[in-house]
Amino acid sequence: MGSFQYGTFPSGFSWGAGSSAYQTEGAWDKDGKGKSIWDVFSHKRGKIHLNDTGDCSCEGYHKIKDDIALMKDMKLNHYLFSISWPRILPSGIKSNSIIMPKRILEMFYKKYIHQFDLTFKIISVVFQVLEEKYGGWQNASMVNFFNDFANLCFERFGNRVKYWITFNNPWSVAVEGYETGEHAPGLKMRGTGAYNAAHNIIKAHAKVWHTYDAQWRNKQKGMVGISLSADWGEPVDITNQRDIEAAERYVQFYLGWFATPLFHGDYPQIMKDYIGRKSAQQGLSSSRLPTFSPHEKSYVRGTCDFLGISHFTTRYITQKNFPSNHANSYFTDRDLAELVDPQWPDPGSEWLYSVPWGFRRLLSFVKTQYGDPVIYVTGNGVSEKMMCTELCDDWRMQYLRDYINEMLKAVKDGVNVKGYTAWSLLDKFEWDEGYSERFGLYYVDFGSKNKPRYPKASVQYYKRIISSNGFPNQREIESWKRKALETCTSSNQLLAAARRKSKENKEHAAMPKVWPVHDEV
Repeated sequence: MGSFQYGTFPSGFSWGAGSSAYQTEGAWDKDGKGKSIWDVFSHKRGKIHLNDTGDCSCEGYHKIKDDIALMKDMKLNHYLFSISWPRILPSGIKSNSIIMPKRILEMFYKKYIHQFDLTFKIISVVFQVLEEKYGGWQNASMVNFFNDFANLCFERFGNRVKYWITFNNPWSVAVEGYETGEHAPGLKMRGTGAYNAAHNIIKAHAKVWHTYDAQWRNKQKGMVGISLSADWGEPVDITNQRDIEAAERYVQFYLGWFATPLFHGDYPQIMKDYIGRKSAQQGLSSSRLPTFSPHEKSYVRGTCDFLGISHFTTRYITQKNFPSNHANSYFTDRDLAELVDPQWPDPGSEWLYSVPWGFRRLLSFVKTQYGDPVIYVTGNGVSEKMMCTELCDDWRMQYLRDYINEMLKAVKDGVNVKGYTAWSLLDKFEWDEGYSERFGLYYVDFGSKNKPRYPKASVQYYKRIISSNGFPNQREIESWKRKALETCTSSNQLLAAARRKSKENKEHAAMPKVWPVHDEV
């Protein structure tokens, strides 16, 4: 859909890669760290594919120098990573917690921060104590606890960090954590849990923004934003008004749920109408969607200095009416069905299809809907869901080429995109999918104790996009994929040799020990 466009991004465009604390750090119980909800959730049998956990993951806590070397080699302009709340405040609450010693912080997080002029810091990783004692994001008291943690991060790291992200993908926190129970803390509060969690998350973001604005902005000259995930929704039939409206609802219930309050002061009208009507049909005296008071509306409005957009795929959307006696949920509230085109490329993950043109449309929607905000793409990439035995990931190179080119078209359209973050730097723990899904530019051998990293072909390809700041001309970029595939041959050989050695060591360790027998004299 649409032709390839040659050209480069504006001068100063920032190229990066991303990760997150629980997915990469490991060291889940080291140096006094408290338990996160994911530490507890992943230890429950049957919650994660193959009962995997993030206990060790990539061992990023111990391999920080190695990973910085990878970023330096790629010549990244920025790195997006998160600070673990229970690693900084082991009990979760500043007033009664031992704050992690500065020595440990300097050994770990500050090493990242001092490598880049532009680092994005995500500060939302919830821990178990507040979930058990207060009900996590169902409880409004989390707003103040989160603000205390964020304020401590500003105090400790704000002299270097200029771009703060309060939450990454709060849609997933709300829906998969409190509606479907697929993610930690694993609650199934259908029809209410996600809306209550989102309401408190929005208020927590706003409070952190105001804290930074009042106490730190003049001294530190930074910015506070949020990173929202959003698939694009395209009408199945672009001539059918009901499909057009259903596609609009899909995006509003996804992106608009969080973005509209932060930019305009209240939930999207379509959410208020649909959830309110369905609540009344169920005999409820008030809507299951919480409301903002007039003061809260003005308090949350305008609390985004920039908007992070994390985008991976697109769906076709059509109207679907759910009967009023149907069990209420976030998904049935929308009155729509999601469809995919079987011709869309599918690398194996059941939810992620390559649909590049949806990216440009989403970015244009953001520009129009929210008053042309500064946008940083905070996550875009593709997984493979297979036993990875080779590192020549041609489908990932194709995905990056096509999606980044659609982003270039959006920039040429006038969308204010300032940077792009490839997701992700490393293969890592993928939540309920465990280690069965791999997003990394670098392959991590999880079967090896040292968790070595091996560059996939996409590393070389992305490096060329970065060094060229886009796609300068046809002749140059046609050679990129070929050269990248050539370089991955040596990586494949190294990985194969390491696997053979590992197998031999395991076989040797499993052999029965035979001791010499000395006859008694």
